[in-house]
Amino acid sequence: MTINKPRILDRIDLTILDILQKNGRISNNTLAQNVNLSPSPCLDRVKRLEREGYIERYGAFLNANKLKYGMTAFIQVTLDRTTADIFNQFREQVVEIKEVAECHMVAGGFDYLLKLRFENMAAYRALLGTIVELPGISQTHTYIVTEHVKRHSGIPVHD
Repeated sequence: MTINKPRILDRIDLTILDILQKNGRISNNTLAQNVNLSPSPCLDRVKRLEREGYIERYGAFLNANKLKYGMTAFIQVTLDRTTADIFNQFREQVVEIKEVAECHMVAGGFDYLLKLRFENMAAYRALLGTIVELPGISQTHTYIVTEHVKRHSGIPVHD
């Protein structure tokens, strides 16, 4: 059985990744100029980075305020017991709540950290009512975001 070692990315690969995460709509010709390659080898590298899973997807950053999801909160969730069936039930139901932008199982003083996006406090109150009814929840703590200091910074690809 052969185990494939992950390939080491070179400076050009890392630069391509950095540029694409900042501007996924950049043309291949412009990208090639920025990394000092001709278009064909540049496109080959991008396709390889996609194929190897370094690039998961492309997307756009949307204006949450214009779409009526301008408020953000984080909720710490503690479950009443930590069994596989409760974790699975919680996971299955929380992913169905459209206002839950992110859900992370964490180690420490609570079990999950949720990032919520919503329009206003009335919407938050309704959302909280939905969340506290999820299976196995014993306690929640909410932190309303008052200012976004840093977001959408991407993955650091250069030292």
